[in-house]
Amino acid sequence: MSTGLLPPVAPDVLADAVEQLSARLRKKLDAAVADCAARAATSADGSVEVPFGEDASVTLRPGPSGAVTHADQAVCSCLLAPRCLHRAAVLGAAPLADADAHGDQEEPAPDGTAAGEEGSPEGRPDGSGPALPHTAPGDGPRRAADASGAEPVAPVALTPVQVRAAEGLWGVAAEALAAGVAAGGAVVQAELLRAAHTARLAGLPRAEAAALRVVRGLRAARERREGQRLSDLAEAFRALLAGAAALSSGAADAGAAASARRVYAQGGSVRAYGLCREPVVSATGYGGVTTHLIGADGASYTVSDVRPGGLSRAKGAGSAQVALGGAVLDHAGLARGGLRIVGATVSADGRLGAGRGVSATPLRGVDWSEEPVAALFARPVREAMAAALAGDGPGAGEADGPATALLGCDVEVIGAAGDAVVVRVAGEGPLVRLRAAHPHPELPHAANLRRIAQYPGLALRVLGRPDLDRAATLRPLAVGPVPGAPVTLRLPAEWKGRADLGYDRLQGEHFPREGVGPAVPEAVVAGPDPLADAPLWRVRRLLEAGVAGGRRTVAEAGRGAEAASLVARLTRAGLAGAAHLARSLTEEAGRRPRDAFGRLTDASADDYARAWLASAVHLAAAERSLVASSWS
Repeated sequence: MSTGLLPPVAPDVLADAVEQLSARLRKKLDAAVADCAARAATSADGSVEVPFGEDASVTLRPGPSGAVTHADQAVCSCLLAPRCLHRAAVLGAAPLADADAHGDQEEPAPDGTAAGEEGSPEGRPDGSGPALPHTAPGDGPRRAADASGAEPVAPVALTPVQVRAAEGLWGVAAEALAAGVAAGGAVVQAELLRAAHTARLAGLPRAEAAALRVVRGLRAARERREGQRLSDLAEAFRALLAGAAALSSGAADAGAAASARRVYAQGGSVRAYGLCREPVVSATGYGGVTTHLIGADGASYTVSDVRPGGLSRAKGAGSAQVALGGAVLDHAGLARGGLRIVGATVSADGRLGAGRGVSATPLRGVDWSEEPVAALFARPVREAMAAALAGDGPGAGEADGPATALLGCDVEVIGAAGDAVVVRVAGEGPLVRLRAAHPHPELPHAANLRRIAQYPGLALRVLGRPDLDRAATLRPLAVGPVPGAPVTLRLPAEWKGRADLGYDRLQGEHFPREGVGPAVPEAVVAGPDPLADAPLWRVRRLLEAGVAGGRRTVAEAGRGAEAASLVARLTRAGLAGAAHLARSLTEEAGRRPRDAFGRLTDASADDYARAWLASAVHLAAAERSLVASSWS
């Protein structure tokens, strides 16, 4: 179903429209939603009209933000309006608007000045683009607080209103999980949206965002959109249920709720040196660039320019002007140069703000072989990956947490293995797969990796983000020559010893003409993959089957020889914990106690959702452990 002409609709507007329907009309809602978008037509005044026969039509009049954010912006001409099926169907067919029409905003700096940075929603593993980077372990928040002289603040407990909102969100999410994609139609989605809006009003923006990801995933799965993956929806359910469980328990503090606005604190004077640029492309239509920097003290920083515009803007933003304290650099110059920032404002995830009191002066860039950048490549990869997988901070690597810190290493190219480049970390390190950070064909990531794969024996210095969901996999953002290596890259002087794989295109002249081994014609063995060799994929298949078909599908999987085979294989592999949780899940899915009249005595899906979540959390932890072993 294409929604091209329909404007985005605020979640609470859609939830209100479905709530006003009678039980009889709710049963017809999914069928009515199916072909609404195909009948939509735009008017000269910018409104969108969807006819329903000769007697009724629905008109959507989006506001200045381009979204329908109020109930009176959706009008139906039938006699039952606004409690009619037509209006609810059109709103249900429209795409969901972002929770905040202004995107990602800043809180004022402690001195009262606004930071003034552009809005830029963070990307997530639901297909909305790359997650924006964060500071090195503990550096960002602590350094900013220390520089401002503020005393540490004790965690604030959640309010009773927030706990009740989280409890309501848990209950609705559990019912949606039990229903699955097959029964997760417009009514189930509206219940999730209602609970998400309640969470937003209670001050739980992270929980609201998790619920919206689940709703978008349900829509994509039901419409069988291209690129939709059931594993992404399962991960979204895990993040939603885990977050709601932690918040509803009352044991979490207010920090677990996150903030709807990015808070910037005074960071004093900062010397930051460019590392590389990374294009940012969001499925919600945003595009731009993030430039990664490192401070003189080793702290990680970023400067981002992300606005509506999608891929086309991401391609051009790499050379856009840096809007930071009157700096006269563009992002290409900043990635190879540096800035001395006075009165810097720094967010908890390391983003540099552009407040009125900020001034920036260009600095000479540093080579990757100079400090403080050299420390990134001197750290053993096993140690760096252990820190990344341990979390480095609350929620790191999770669906709703900060992105993984960058990892640097020197490698030797082995050859191509499918769409990956197999390399060996210098010093008898592990075999690592290099995969495109952004596989879109209009970005040069994949083409640059294919070019690199043609030169086995080439020594490279790689800076990228480790993929925490794949065994020994690195998503490179930039490459450079290895100092002192006889066979390495030969980059132009103006590139300052590094090539941004998302913007620069490697050519034949950038590679050595002699000393590189011949291209390997046969398939390259990428090394052992403990994640693929373990039978944990059977648990994942069970969890994803529950997401697709609901509780009934899991119950069916627990009957017969297939369930016994699942438990036996996991036990033989030494995964007794996974076997126990999988057995508990299938048993709970099939537990439907009834009274003498055949009525359910316990219709709640809470216990089933807890069993599913326990198995999903254990699976994630087991897979992370196997990923860690692949870097040894």
